[in-house]
Amino acid sequence: MATFDPTKTHVAKELKHDSPLISCRMDPSSRFVFFGAQDSKVWRWQWAGEEKVELSGHDSWVRAMAFAPDGVTLVTGGYDGRLVWWPATAEHPTPARTIDAHQGWVRAVAFSPDGTLVASAGNDNLVKLWDAAAGTLVRELAGHQRYVYNIAFHPGGKDLVSGDLMGNLVHWEAATGKIVRQFKAEALHKYDTTFKADIGGLRGLTFDPSGKRLAGSGITNVTNAFAGVGNPVIVEFDWESAKETVQHVSKGKLRGAAWNLALHPDGTVIGISGGGGGGFLLFWKSDQQEEFHQFKLPNTARDMDLAADGIHLATAHYDKRLRICKMADKDEA
Repeated sequence: MATFDPTKTHVAKELKHDSPLISCRMDPSSRFVFFGAQDSKVWRWQWAGEEKVELSGHDSWVRAMAFAPDGVTLVTGGYDGRLVWWPATAEHPTPARTIDAHQGWVRAVAFSPDGTLVASAGNDNLVKLWDAAAGTLVRELAGHQRYVYNIAFHPGGKDLVSGDLMGNLVHWEAATGKIVRQFKAEALHKYDTTFKADIGGLRGLTFDPSGKRLAGSGITNVTNAFAGVGNPVIVEFDWESAKETVQHVSKGKLRGAAWNLALHPDGTVIGISGGGGGGFLLFWKSDQQEEFHQFKLPNTARDMDLAADGIHLATAHYDKRLRICKMADKDEA
Protein backbone atom coordinates (compact mmCIF):
# COMPACT_ATOMS: atom_id res chain seq x y z
CA MET A 1 0.00 0.00 0.00
CA ALA A 2 1.24 3.49 -0.85
CA THR A 3 2.75 5.54 1.98
CA PHE A 4 1.63 9.16 2.41
CA ASP A 5 4.56 11.44 1.60
CA PRO A 6 3.74 15.03 0.53
CA THR A 7 7.30 15.54 -0.78
CA LYS A 8 6.57 12.89 -3.46
CA THR A 9 3.45 14.66 -4.74
CA HIS A 10 2.91 14.43 -8.49
CA VAL A 11 0.08 14.62 -11.02
CA ALA A 12 -1.01 11.02 -11.59
CA LYS A 13 -3.93 11.60 -13.93
CA GLU A 14 -5.95 14.36 -15.56
CA LEU A 15 -9.23 14.88 -17.39
CA LYS A 16 -9.69 17.54 -20.06
CA HIS A 17 -13.10 19.19 -19.97
CA ASP A 18 -14.80 21.72 -22.28
CA SER A 19 -15.18 24.52 -19.72
CA PRO A 20 -13.15 25.95 -16.82
CA LEU A 21 -13.70 24.11 -13.53
CA ILE A 22 -14.70 25.79 -10.28
CA SER A 23 -15.23 22.95 -7.76
CA CYS A 24 -14.55 19.27 -7.10
CA ARG A 25 -15.37 16.59 -4.55
CA MET A 26 -14.46 12.91 -4.26
CA ASP A 27 -17.24 10.57 -3.14
CA PRO A 28 -16.61 8.63 0.10
CA SER A 29 -15.48 5.54 -1.82
CA SER A 30 -13.08 7.64 -3.97
CA ARG A 31 -14.46 5.80 -6.99
CA PHE A 32 -15.85 9.01 -8.47
CA VAL A 33 -14.83 12.66 -8.63
CA PHE A 34 -17.69 15.12 -9.07
CA PHE A 35 -16.90 18.59 -10.38
CA GLY A 36 -18.69 21.82 -11.23
CA ALA A 37 -17.76 23.86 -14.28
CA GLN A 38 -18.59 27.16 -15.92
CA ASP A 39 -20.98 25.30 -18.23
CA SER A 40 -23.43 25.34 -15.25
CA LYS A 41 -23.38 21.57 -14.97
CA VAL A 42 -22.06 19.01 -12.51
CA TRP A 43 -20.03 16.12 -13.91
CA ARG A 44 -19.06 12.72 -12.53
CA TRP A 45 -15.74 11.20 -13.52
CA GLN A 46 -14.92 7.59 -12.74
CA TRP A 47 -11.25 8.32 -12.85
CA ALA A 48 -10.06 4.71 -12.85
CA GLY A 49 -12.11 3.94 -15.96
CA GLU A 50 -12.28 7.35 -17.69
CA GLU A 51 -16.11 7.51 -17.85
CA LYS A 52 -17.60 11.03 -17.58
CA VAL A 53 -21.33 11.53 -16.90
CA GLU A 54 -23.33 14.79 -17.01
CA LEU A 55 -25.61 15.87 -14.13
CA SER A 56 -27.91 18.62 -15.40
CA GLY A 57 -30.12 20.42 -12.89
CA HIS A 58 -28.71 23.88 -12.16
CA ASP A 59 -28.93 27.10 -14.16
CA SER A 60 -25.68 28.49 -12.81
CA TRP A 61 -22.21 27.61 -11.54
CA VAL A 62 -22.04 25.03 -8.76
CA ARG A 63 -19.51 25.58 -6.01
CA ALA A 64 -21.19 23.71 -3.14
CA MET A 65 -21.21 19.89 -2.95
CA ALA A 66 -21.67 17.40 -0.12
CA PHE A 67 -22.14 13.64 0.10
CA ALA A 68 -24.24 11.68 2.53
CA PRO A 69 -21.94 9.54 4.71
CA ASP A 70 -22.92 6.41 2.78
CA GLY A 71 -22.05 8.05 -0.55
CA VAL A 72 -25.41 7.24 -2.10
CA THR A 73 -26.76 10.81 -2.13
CA LEU A 74 -25.06 13.99 -3.34
CA VAL A 75 -26.46 17.47 -2.62
CA THR A 76 -25.26 20.42 -4.69
CA GLY A 77 -25.83 24.13 -4.25
CA GLY A 78 -25.61 26.66 -7.07
CA TYR A 79 -25.39 30.37 -7.68
CA ASP A 80 -29.06 30.03 -8.72
CA GLY A 81 -30.00 29.63 -5.04
CA ARG A 82 -31.07 26.02 -5.49
CA LEU A 83 -30.24 22.81 -3.69
CA VAL A 84 -30.40 19.64 -5.77
CA TRP A 85 -30.44 16.08 -4.42
CA TRP A 86 -28.83 13.46 -6.70
CA PRO A 87 -28.54 9.64 -6.63
CA ALA A 88 -24.77 9.82 -6.84
CA THR A 89 -24.08 6.26 -7.95
CA ALA A 90 -26.91 5.88 -10.51
CA GLU A 91 -25.91 5.07 -14.07
CA HIS A 92 -27.31 8.41 -15.29
CA PRO A 93 -28.14 10.58 -12.25
CA THR A 94 -31.15 12.90 -12.56
CA PRO A 95 -32.39 15.27 -9.83
CA ALA A 96 -34.30 13.46 -7.09
CA ARG A 97 -35.33 16.80 -5.55
CA THR A 98 -34.81 20.50 -6.28
CA ILE A 99 -35.40 23.23 -3.71
CA ASP A 100 -35.25 27.02 -4.00
CA ALA A 101 -33.21 27.30 -0.82
CA HIS A 102 -31.59 30.76 -0.63
CA GLN A 103 -31.91 34.23 -2.06
CA GLY A 104 -28.70 34.49 -4.09
CA TRP A 105 -25.74 32.13 -4.17
CA VAL A 106 -25.61 28.91 -2.20
CA ARG A 107 -21.95 28.95 -1.24
CA ALA A 108 -21.70 25.80 0.88
CA VAL A 109 -23.53 22.62 1.88
CA ALA A 110 -22.69 19.94 4.44
CA PHE A 111 -24.20 16.68 5.71
CA SER A 112 -24.39 15.93 9.41
CA PRO A 113 -22.22 12.95 10.44
CA ASP A 114 -25.30 10.73 10.88
CA GLY A 115 -26.68 11.74 7.48
CA THR A 116 -30.01 13.06 8.78
CA LEU A 117 -29.44 16.78 8.17
CA VAL A 118 -28.15 18.93 5.33
CA ALA A 119 -26.87 22.41 6.15
CA SER A 120 -26.68 25.15 3.53
CA ALA A 121 -25.31 28.69 3.61
CA GLY A 122 -25.37 31.59 1.21
CA ASN A 123 -25.57 35.20 0.18
CA ASP A 124 -28.79 35.90 2.10
CA ASN A 125 -26.68 35.81 5.31
CA LEU A 126 -28.50 32.68 6.48
CA VAL A 127 -27.66 29.13 7.46
CA LYS A 128 -30.48 26.62 6.90
CA LEU A 129 -30.94 23.06 8.10
CA TRP A 130 -32.90 20.59 5.99
CA ASP A 131 -34.23 17.11 6.60
CA ALA A 132 -31.93 15.05 4.39
CA ALA A 133 -34.55 12.40 3.59
CA ALA A 134 -37.59 14.64 3.01
CA GLY A 135 -35.91 17.87 1.89
CA THR A 136 -38.06 19.93 4.25
CA LEU A 137 -36.76 22.94 6.16
CA VAL A 138 -35.97 22.06 9.78
CA ARG A 139 -34.81 25.48 10.95
CA GLU A 140 -33.30 28.74 9.79
CA LEU A 141 -30.25 30.13 11.59
CA ALA A 142 -29.86 33.90 11.56
CA GLY A 143 -26.76 35.44 13.10
CA HIS A 144 -24.46 36.56 10.29
CA GLN A 145 -24.55 40.11 8.97
CA ARG A 146 -22.78 39.36 5.68
CA TYR A 147 -22.55 36.57 3.10
CA VAL A 148 -22.02 33.14 4.67
CA TYR A 149 -19.12 31.51 2.83
CA ASN A 150 -18.81 28.12 4.46
CA ILE A 151 -20.18 25.65 6.96
CA ALA A 152 -19.01 22.47 8.69
CA PHE A 153 -20.50 19.98 11.14
CA HIS A 154 -18.43 18.97 14.14
CA PRO A 155 -17.57 15.23 13.96
CA GLY A 156 -19.59 14.73 17.16
CA GLY A 157 -22.73 15.70 15.23
CA LYS A 158 -24.30 18.03 17.80
CA ASP A 159 -22.69 21.27 16.65
CA LEU A 160 -21.89 23.12 13.46
CA VAL A 161 -19.88 26.19 12.62
CA SER A 162 -20.31 28.73 9.84
CA GLY A 163 -17.95 31.40 8.54
CA ASP A 164 -18.72 34.58 6.62
CA LEU A 165 -17.13 37.22 4.39
CA MET A 166 -15.88 39.19 7.39
CA GLY A 167 -14.03 36.23 8.90
CA ASN A 168 -16.67 35.83 11.61
CA LEU A 169 -17.35 32.30 12.85
CA VAL A 170 -20.58 31.26 14.56
CA HIS A 171 -20.88 28.06 16.60
CA TRP A 172 -24.46 26.72 16.52
CA GLU A 173 -26.24 24.00 18.47
CA ALA A 174 -27.74 21.86 15.71
CA ALA A 175 -30.73 20.58 17.70
CA THR A 176 -32.01 24.04 18.66
CA GLY A 177 -30.35 26.55 16.32
CA LYS A 178 -29.03 28.37 19.38
CA ILE A 179 -25.82 30.39 19.02
CA VAL A 180 -23.29 28.90 21.43
CA ARG A 181 -20.46 31.38 20.81
CA GLN A 182 -18.88 33.61 18.18
CA PHE A 183 -15.23 34.19 17.30
CA LYS A 184 -13.21 35.55 14.39
CA ALA A 185 -10.39 34.73 11.99
CA GLU A 186 -8.99 38.26 11.80
CA ALA A 187 -6.53 37.40 9.02
CA LEU A 188 -9.36 36.38 6.67
CA HIS A 189 -10.88 39.81 6.17
CA LYS A 190 -9.82 43.26 5.03
CA TYR A 191 -11.64 46.44 4.10
CA ASP A 192 -9.96 48.05 1.08
CA THR A 193 -10.28 51.79 1.55
CA THR A 194 -9.32 52.51 -2.06
CA PHE A 195 -12.03 50.37 -3.62
CA LYS A 196 -14.33 50.68 -0.57
CA ALA A 197 -14.89 46.93 -0.53
CA ASP A 198 -14.63 44.05 1.92
CA ILE A 199 -12.56 41.09 0.79
CA GLY A 200 -11.89 37.81 2.54
CA GLY A 201 -14.14 35.06 3.82
CA LEU A 202 -13.80 31.42 4.82
CA ARG A 203 -13.11 29.88 1.40
CA GLY A 204 -12.52 26.52 3.11
CA LEU A 205 -13.64 25.28 6.53
CA THR A 206 -13.09 21.90 8.16
CA PHE A 207 -12.51 19.96 11.37
CA ASP A 208 -9.86 17.31 11.88
CA PRO A 209 -11.22 13.77 12.46
CA SER A 210 -10.95 14.14 16.25
CA GLY A 211 -12.94 17.36 16.30
CA LYS A 212 -10.28 19.10 18.37
CA ARG A 213 -8.97 21.32 15.56
CA LEU A 214 -10.92 23.68 13.32
CA ALA A 215 -9.28 25.34 10.32
CA GLY A 216 -10.38 27.89 7.74
CA SER A 217 -8.67 29.08 4.58
CA GLY A 218 -8.74 32.23 2.50
CA ILE A 219 -6.75 35.28 1.52
CA THR A 220 -4.75 37.73 3.68
CA ASN A 221 -2.46 40.78 3.29
CA VAL A 222 -4.74 42.09 0.54
CA THR A 223 -3.37 45.12 -1.31
CA ASN A 224 -6.00 45.29 -4.06
CA ALA A 225 -9.53 44.02 -3.41
CA PHE A 226 -10.63 44.61 -7.02
CA ALA A 227 -7.93 42.32 -8.44
CA GLY A 228 -7.84 39.99 -5.43
CA VAL A 229 -4.15 40.59 -4.76
CA GLY A 230 -3.07 38.95 -1.53
CA ASN A 231 -1.56 35.81 -0.03
CA PRO A 232 -3.04 32.42 0.83
CA VAL A 233 -3.48 31.64 4.52
CA ILE A 234 -4.97 28.93 6.71
CA VAL A 235 -6.01 29.82 10.25
CA GLU A 236 -6.29 27.08 12.89
CA PHE A 237 -8.34 27.16 16.10
CA ASP A 238 -8.52 24.97 19.17
CA TRP A 239 -12.20 23.99 19.12
CA GLU A 240 -12.67 23.71 22.87
CA SER A 241 -11.40 27.20 23.62
CA ALA A 242 -12.10 28.81 20.20
CA LYS A 243 -8.63 30.35 20.45
CA GLU A 244 -6.49 30.79 17.34
CA THR A 245 -3.44 28.53 17.53
CA VAL A 246 -1.52 29.20 14.31
CA GLN A 247 -1.63 30.94 10.93
CA HIS A 248 -0.19 28.85 8.11
CA VAL A 249 1.36 31.06 5.41
CA SER A 250 3.57 30.57 2.36
CA LYS A 251 7.30 31.24 2.59
CA GLY A 252 7.48 33.06 -0.71
CA LYS A 253 4.25 34.98 -0.08
CA LEU A 254 2.52 33.45 -3.08
CA ARG A 255 -0.10 35.59 -4.75
CA GLY A 256 -3.54 34.04 -4.50
CA ALA A 257 -6.14 32.65 -2.13
CA ALA A 258 -6.31 29.33 -0.31
CA TRP A 259 -9.53 28.08 -1.92
CA ASN A 260 -9.80 24.96 0.19
CA LEU A 261 -7.93 22.83 2.70
CA ALA A 262 -7.77 19.40 4.28
CA LEU A 263 -6.55 18.24 7.67
CA HIS A 264 -4.87 14.92 6.98
CA PRO A 265 -5.34 12.15 9.59
CA ASP A 266 -1.59 12.23 10.30
CA GLY A 267 -1.84 15.92 11.29
CA THR A 268 -0.53 17.49 8.06
CA VAL A 269 -2.35 20.59 6.85
CA ILE A 270 -2.94 20.68 3.08
CA GLY A 271 -4.03 23.80 1.22
CA ILE A 272 -4.57 24.72 -2.40
CA SER A 273 -3.60 28.16 -3.62
CA GLY A 274 -4.87 29.74 -6.81
CA GLY A 275 -4.49 33.24 -8.19
CA GLY A 276 -1.96 35.52 -9.82
CA GLY A 277 0.91 33.38 -8.57
CA GLY A 278 -0.42 30.24 -10.25
CA GLY A 279 -1.60 27.03 -8.62
CA PHE A 280 0.13 25.32 -5.70
CA LEU A 281 -0.47 22.56 -3.19
CA LEU A 282 1.01 23.61 0.15
CA PHE A 283 1.84 21.34 3.08
CA TRP A 284 2.36 22.39 6.72
CA LYS A 285 3.06 20.71 10.02
CA SER A 286 0.17 21.46 12.36
CA ASP A 287 2.23 23.72 14.64
CA GLN A 288 4.33 25.52 12.01
CA GLN A 289 3.67 28.80 10.21
CA GLU A 290 5.61 28.13 7.02
CA GLU A 291 5.09 25.15 4.76
CA PHE A 292 7.60 22.30 4.67
CA HIS A 293 6.75 21.50 1.05
CA GLN A 294 4.98 23.02 -1.91
CA PHE A 295 4.03 21.46 -5.24
CA LYS A 296 3.52 23.68 -8.27
CA LEU A 297 0.46 22.71 -10.29
CA PRO A 298 0.30 23.18 -14.08
CA ASN A 299 -2.41 25.86 -13.81
CA THR A 300 -4.15 28.11 -11.31
CA ALA A 301 -6.42 26.13 -8.99
CA ARG A 302 -9.97 26.75 -7.78
CA ASP A 303 -10.69 23.82 -5.47
CA MET A 304 -9.41 20.52 -4.08
CA ASP A 305 -10.59 17.51 -2.13
CA LEU A 306 -8.76 14.76 -0.26
CA ALA A 307 -9.64 11.15 -1.05
CA ALA A 308 -10.59 8.72 1.70
CA ASP A 309 -7.30 6.84 1.18
CA GLY A 310 -5.35 9.92 2.34
CA ILE A 311 -3.03 9.53 -0.65
CA HIS A 312 -4.87 11.11 -3.57
CA LEU A 313 -6.18 14.63 -4.11
CA ALA A 314 -8.57 15.97 -6.76
CA THR A 315 -7.86 19.51 -7.97
CA ALA A 316 -10.07 21.73 -10.17
CA HIS A 317 -8.46 24.18 -12.58
CA TYR A 318 -9.18 27.18 -14.77
CA ASP A 319 -7.50 25.49 -17.77
CA LYS A 320 -10.51 23.12 -18.06
CA ARG A 321 -8.74 20.22 -16.38
CA LEU A 322 -9.41 18.06 -13.38
CA ARG A 323 -6.23 16.59 -11.95
CA ILE A 324 -5.58 13.71 -9.58
CA CYS A 325 -2.44 14.21 -7.53
CA LYS A 326 -0.79 11.33 -5.70
CA MET A 327 1.12 12.08 -2.52
CA ALA A 328 3.37 9.04 -2.64
CA ASP A 329 6.02 7.41 -4.83
CA LYS A 330 4.98 6.94 -8.45
CA ASP A 331 5.67 3.21 -8.39
CA GLU A 332 3.72 2.50 -5.18
CA ALA A 333 0.30 0.91 -5.68
